[in-house]
Amino acid sequence: MCLAIPGKIVKIEGDVGDIDFGDVIRKANVAMVEAKVGQWAVIHAGFAIEIMDEEEALETLKLWNEVLDSDKTTFC
Repeated sequence: MCLAIPGKIVKIEGDVGDIDFGDVIRKANVAMVEAKVGQWAVIHAGFAIEIMDEEEALETLKLWNEVLDSDKTTFC
């Protein structure tokens, strides 16, 4: 299963951006969105698929962390 996760764009060279996911920086193709350094993007399978505002990105990450930290979560 692949998940789309928000990350902060910290560098762009051509169609490739360095995306900060907290403690990890990964490269992603940003050609499908109008990306700028400092913006948050939803990354799926190595591609930025949407630009989102910082508040929404941080809320999404908070919710993901709550799910991952929960002992009562069951995934099918």
